[in-house]
Amino acid sequence: MSQFAYPAKFTTGSDGRVLVEFADLPRVATDGSDEREAMEEAMDALGSDLSIRLSRREEIPAPSPAKRGQRLVPVPLWLAPKLALYLAMRDQQVSNSELARRLGVHERVIRRMLDPEHATKAEKIQAALAVLGKQMTVEVRDIA
Repeated sequence: MSQFAYPAKFTTGSDGRVLVEFADLPRVATDGSDEREAMEEAMDALGSDLSIRLSRREEIPAPSPAKRGQRLVPVPLWLAPKLALYLAMRDQQVSNSELARRLGVHERVIRRMLDPEHATKAEKIQAALAVLGKQMTVEVRDIA
């Protein structure tokens, strides 16, 4: 099972702003005027960084377990399914062309599924993941 949430340290500065720094993504940091805004900004910064990595077909660091004093920041919902597909394809060494052949679609369809800028329907990504032996689920839990 893959988890799409990254641990981050939230600290309040002397000016009252909340700074967010990601443990697994040292080049990603942001802040907000309060905890709520800091979390929103953190999700946005996380999504931006991971979508750039996906667009460039770079390595996507696996999230480490949250340590004491860290909070998990979820990957934005528009990006998580695309990341899941990308990671499954990389893990199984399945090319765009091979996945397209298995799904009976043109390779261009797979490129669009992996494009963070393209609004792909979740059902299409679910079908692609199923061909790779994966199942996408959504979980809602109480905030700790």
